[in-house]
Amino acid sequence: MADGSAPPGTVVAVADDLDSRVRAHLEHLAVERGLTINTLSAYGRDLGRYRVFLEARGRSGLGEVTRADVAAFLASLQGGAAASAARTMSAVRGLHRFALAEGWVGADVTDDVPPPQVPLRLPKALPLAEVEQLLAASEVEAPMALRDRALLEFLYGTGARVSEAVALDVDDVDREDRTVILDGKGGKQRLVPIGSYACRALDDYLVRLRPALARKAKSGNAGALFLNARGGRLTRQGAWTVLVAIAERAGLGGRVSPHTLRHSFATHLLDGGADIRTVQELLGHSSATTTQIYTRVTVDRLREVYATSHPRALTG
Repeated sequence: MADGSAPPGTVVAVADDLDSRVRAHLEHLAVERGLTINTLSAYGRDLGRYRVFLEARGRSGLGEVTRADVAAFLASLQGGAAASAARTMSAVRGLHRFALAEGWVGADVTDDVPPPQVPLRLPKALPLAEVEQLLAASEVEAPMALRDRALLEFLYGTGARVSEAVALDVDDVDREDRTVILDGKGGKQRLVPIGSYACRALDDYLVRLRPALARKAKSGNAGALFLNARGGRLTRQGAWTVLVAIAERAGLGGRVSPHTLRHSFATHLLDGGADIRTVQELLGHSSATTTQIYTRVTVDRLREVYATSHPRALTG
C-alpha cells in the first residue's frame, strides 16, 4: 500500500530468531492452554536446551531446522532418563507444530522423527502374603483403626483408585447387594462387587465408628463414606498417610504407594484365572490395552514356576 502498511489480513513477519519463537510458543501455552507455572517452566527448560543445540549447529531460525537436526537432538538425549527425553521431544514437537500453524515454516520437520522409546514399567504388586501382612497391621487398638482397616480392605477388595474411594458417599455402597458404584476417570461410572472381608470391615466401621465421626461433620460432608477424625471427608493425601503408616508398621515401608493395592488386586485376579476383559471392567479402564500390562506380571510368574518345576526346563 502507498503508506507502506500491510493490507488487512496480512500476517506481518517478525524476525525468525529461535529465542523469540520459543517465547511466543510459551506465551501461547500459558494463555491458550492455561498450563501451570511448573509445566511451563519444564517446557522452557526443554526448549532452552533445544535452542542452544540448534544454535551450536548454526541454525538461527526455525525455518533453517531440518529433520537431521531434530534426529541429532534426539540422539543427544540418549543416555539420560527415557521419560525425560520423551518429555523434551514432546516440547520440541509442540514448538514445530505451533510454528507450522502460525505460518512461520512450510513443514513440520519433526513429523517423521520416531519418538524415544520409554521402557514399559510393570506395576508394583505385592505378593498375596504381603497384602495379608499389610492388612493384619491395620488391626490395632487405635481411635481410627476401624476406618483404616475398612479403607485398606476396600481398596484391595475393589481395585478402586484412592481418589475414587475418598469421593464415595455412604449411599454409593449397597451393603445388601455387596456392590459399590465408583466414579472413574472421564465421569465414567462402574459397578464393582465388594468381597466379604471388605464388607465385614466396612460394616464394623459404619456401625462402631462412623456415627461418632459423623456427629462432628459439617453438612457438606455428612454423606461421605470415609471421614477423618474431625468429621470431614478423608482426603486423598489423608488416605495416603494412613497407608504409609500401616505399611511401616507391617515392615513394608517404601514398597507401598497409593496404587499398590489396585495393582495387587488386578494381578491377583489374573493369577486366579480371571480374564483380561473382566479385570478391565473392574478397573474402569477404557481399553484392554491399558490392562494388558498386568498380564506381563503374570506371564513372568508363570515362566518362573515353569523354569523351576518342569523336568525339561531344569538346567545342569
